[in-house]
Amino acid sequence: MNNEKGIRLWNKAKVIIPGGSQLLSKRSEMFLPEQWPSYYDRAKGCQVWDLDGNGYTDMSTMGIGACILGYADDDVDGAVKSAIDRGSMCTLNAPEEIELAELLIRLHPWAQMVRYARTGGEALAMAVRIARAKSGKDIVLFCGYHGWHDWYLSSNLANEKSLDGHLLPGLQPLGVPRALKGTSFPFNYNDTKGFMELITRHKDNVGVIVLEAIRSHDPEHEFLMAIQKVIKDLGIVLIIDEVSSGWRMNLGGAHLLYDIKPDIAVFAKAISNGYPMAAVIGRGDVMEVAQDTFISSTYWTDRIGPTAALATINKMKENDVQNHLMDIGKKVQEGWSSLASDHDLDIEVSGIYPLGHFEFKYEDPLVPKTLFTQLMLEKGFLATTGFYSSYSHKDEDVERFLTAVDSSFKFIAKAIKEGKPEKYLKGPVCHSGFKRLT
Repeated sequence: MNNEKGIRLWNKAKVIIPGGSQLLSKRSEMFLPEQWPSYYDRAKGCQVWDLDGNGYTDMSTMGIGACILGYADDDVDGAVKSAIDRGSMCTLNAPEEIELAELLIRLHPWAQMVRYARTGGEALAMAVRIARAKSGKDIVLFCGYHGWHDWYLSSNLANEKSLDGHLLPGLQPLGVPRALKGTSFPFNYNDTKGFMELITRHKDNVGVIVLEAIRSHDPEHEFLMAIQKVIKDLGIVLIIDEVSSGWRMNLGGAHLLYDIKPDIAVFAKAISNGYPMAAVIGRGDVMEVAQDTFISSTYWTDRIGPTAALATINKMKENDVQNHLMDIGKKVQEGWSSLASDHDLDIEVSGIYPLGHFEFKYEDPLVPKTLFTQLMLEKGFLATTGFYSSYSHKDEDVERFLTAVDSSFKFIAKAIKEGKPEKYLKGPVCHSGFKRLT
């Protein structure tokens, strides 16, 4: 397989673009250093063609979780092309904003108002600003990954600069004002004791709690009850981050499945199938506070984002996309587990079915991870230790994928038993990224 054009362009990118890409999760070093194709010429469904004309089946993250229907979906793209022909930006407002707001409120009856952004990180920053304005308190307690903004990275500021970054390994808070130290604190998902200790320590100043509805494991009843009681007793604003979880298990936010009662919920990624769009929905008495602070941006008013979201949500509703995602994701996770057992490989599978992951449980897990990606690429798959299912993935794609996984796991098991799996790598070991709080 020749993918020299992509590799050569990636090396050029690292010279003129800091980090090579706008997104940490798309850096080639996160997958297969010096071998990853890096750039695509075109993509359709779950098929991708690189700059050298090689074709792959994408069994990794489908645009980092954005393309829930698949690449270049005809219905969504058709709606967007129509919006472009009628003008994507204007001095006047796009009526699709109202149509989408009404749809989101119908799907989430607890909410009465909606604001828009275009990415998950900025939408979370908006939500935190609104929540702080409503509560009148500065401290944010959070669980999970919520973007790159100062409010979040300030949790990694330590009393001594030498310890900066120790709470969320891999996320350095360089450039974040040290005056923000002590304004945000992380806790682990389902860790009721740790959460209550933070509340006891900071309860007079906690104004906001930010929580992913679900990630790797179902929420425990005791954990959710503790959070619901605390926000009621102390007047804390609860934000549910649905940027990753939204739309995959049900139509709307996963919090609806667990009877979580937030004040604000945030959506992005899958809401618009690859077009920039994000929504912050919430209770009227909370959201109206946005008028008392300043939250405003020109491109939050473009027509394409709401149009894409409307087309995506309506197609998901009409085609029962969520059940398809659950079914495909389950088959992949069960396949990983079964094949690992067949070859006596020690892996741990986690995540909801549409957002599955596995981890090699060895002293240096990045070596077999890199080898797996290398072997799968040679077999025509974009694959790593995570799989995000899409509507474009069909049973035959899963069958071909698991056949390739079977062969790759067999090879990796043999290499591990030999004691030198790294000798089979054709390049450096992949990077680890950062540690999530889940």
